[in-house]
Amino acid sequence: MKDLKPICKIAVVQAAPVMFGRDACVEKAVSLIREAAAHQAELIVFPELFIPCYPYGMTFGFTVGSRNADGRKDWNRYYDNSILVPGPETERLGQAAKEANAWVSIGVSERDALSATLYNTNLVFSPDGALSTVHRKLKPTGAERVVWGDANKDYFPIAETPWGPMGSMICWESYMPLARVALYEKGVTLYLSPNTNDNEEWQATIRHIAIEGHCYFINCDMYFTRDMYPKDLHCPEEIARLNDIVCRGGSCVVDPYGHYVTEPVWDREAIIYADLDMEQVSASRMEFDACGHYSRPDVLELTIHE
Repeated sequence: MKDLKPICKIAVVQAAPVMFGRDACVEKAVSLIREAAAHQAELIVFPELFIPCYPYGMTFGFTVGSRNADGRKDWNRYYDNSILVPGPETERLGQAAKEANAWVSIGVSERDALSATLYNTNLVFSPDGALSTVHRKLKPTGAERVVWGDANKDYFPIAETPWGPMGSMICWESYMPLARVALYEKGVTLYLSPNTNDNEEWQATIRHIAIEGHCYFINCDMYFTRDMYPKDLHCPEEIARLNDIVCRGGSCVVDPYGHYVTEPVWDREAIIYADLDMEQVSASRMEFDACGHYSRPDVLELTIHE
């Protein structure tokens, strides 16, 4: 392992998107990047699909074997508010990262430049404003598959940061054991998890992964409420069935021993700040290094088709 910068000043942004509002989401992200930079954050992490939102509870008119015209209109609205990568929105976010002199990770709905397929994508910008990594979610979960396609490239990209290799797994990708190992094999010290997963079981999962990979697990979830949905969507009955608080958050940071550096934050927007002691990563791997001395490559082998 290369020498690491000893402290990572991180900001985990638990915020609500401006739902179905691409431009407003970008402007809110830029404002929050500036706010985090004013607190000297060097790494700023946003949730899954912050642009233009996670359309929780919406079916877009899909049932097995059929669909309807109103659902198609809502899907097309979501499509129109998804972004090209690269595109004008990534230029704006990259400029904000450069002005902040910070690494910035943010989840977006990516619109393919050639086809009409959408991807659930996580972007990482470096402090010089460059788009460092693009990671598309390997397998959308459940009914997400009617909105976003499977990743067809950019499977396990790594950003080489001063604090070591940094990678991301989007939400339930972290339940894929071999995908986790793919990141471990690249030596990740910072495991980013942009997600929309506010259940109790998830907290047990993220603490396990931090121990398993002996890395810092950055759990960045959304907070949003039912009244934030646009009032002119074509599925009012679906929205009406949602809880008042649709996603409670629960964002936090877990250290390489599985302990909370910051406790989960619930039921509000917040920017969570922490100083991560990067020496804890190497120290924690003394007796267990998942893809090093504890890996038995003579017995076990993972083949990754990148």
